[in-house]
Amino acid sequence: MKDEKRPEWYEPKKADFFSSTLKPGVSGNDPGDEYPVKTGRFVKKTANRKIDPYTLAVEIRGGNRTALAKGITLIESNAERDFQYAQLLLQHLLTDSGNSIRIGITGVPGAGKSTFIESFGSYLCDLGHKVAVLAVDPTSTVTGGSILGDKTRMEKLARNPRAFIRPSPSGGKLGGVHRKTRETMLICEAAGFDVILVETVGVGQSEVIVRDMVDFFLLLVLTGAGDELQGMKKGIMELADCVIVNKADGQNEQAAKKTKEEYNRILPFLQPATKGWQTTALTSSALHDKGNDEIWNRISNFKSLTKESGVFEERRRFQIKEWLNDLIIDQLQMNFFQHPAVKSLLPKIKNEVISGNTPVASGVDELFKAYFEARK
Repeated sequence: MKDEKRPEWYEPKKADFFSSTLKPGVSGNDPGDEYPVKTGRFVKKTANRKIDPYTLAVEIRGGNRTALAKGITLIESNAERDFQYAQLLLQHLLTDSGNSIRIGITGVPGAGKSTFIESFGSYLCDLGHKVAVLAVDPTSTVTGGSILGDKTRMEKLARNPRAFIRPSPSGGKLGGVHRKTRETMLICEAAGFDVILVETVGVGQSEVIVRDMVDFFLLLVLTGAGDELQGMKKGIMELADCVIVNKADGQNEQAAKKTKEEYNRILPFLQPATKGWQTTALTSSALHDKGNDEIWNRISNFKSLTKESGVFEERRRFQIKEWLNDLIIDQLQMNFFQHPAVKSLLPKIKNEVISGNTPVASGVDELFKAYFEARK
């Protein structure tokens, strides 16, 4: 990548995303100029941490895992001051992205997604691939927190030097993905990872969002949990490029094979998730590392066939369009709620709506009026 001309506020030699050089607590013209630093029980807001997206991009491109983690943290930041830095970082890395197969993995809670990913990811690493796992944990609607325990559930894969695991909170985002999953995939691709595994929280029919982010969509199902074909009634079945009957081991092995046959009898009658591709069911035993070779062969055949037909690139173009739409919505939402007129009026409107003195629609209308008036 050519050395682009950088803005004057770049300081490559001094820049350090996690530096703690203290300067007077006056925010300058640089985005992200002022950062809080915890000192005991207090938060000191006088630390100036320069971020140089160019230097960070060079380190990420060179395979620096610490820089990759820093880049993802920057991308996921909700702070308005980080937005410009994040966009510059993406701009530097965009030409190095796109050289991977993006695989979405979902299933009901308890289907064994994490165990499957550890087994499958380790298998791919042994083949010489570099695997990035983007594991999304559900965010509590009560506390707003997430456990982010995927690294502990994938202990073996987490120690593999060819793998990178990044747990992120869903943040209440529908579809079981983080709102910045697309950007995170691009950064991982620029860092040299050629297989991206996106594990969703497993939320059912709203998985359509992750379908629009990945090339290949894996659905993990179980046997012996009631009506095996009950899943056929769900729209998610029409999103899958492959159905994996997991936990096909021990006494459950024969039942899993029977379930696979039942799915394969029904799947041809469903609308295919990908043009020119027939979804089929396979069995897997993540516990005993069985079925990984067959699953990878299926994915490799999918990639070859869809690239030859042009469907692969067509889906990638559609993903970019959806990304554009989502970014517009996110930017409008952030701009609206961060506007001083809205921030000052919102508490009053909330109280009036909650007390029943103002209809919800009228409160919203008043907020938008104040927003547009202030922007004139």
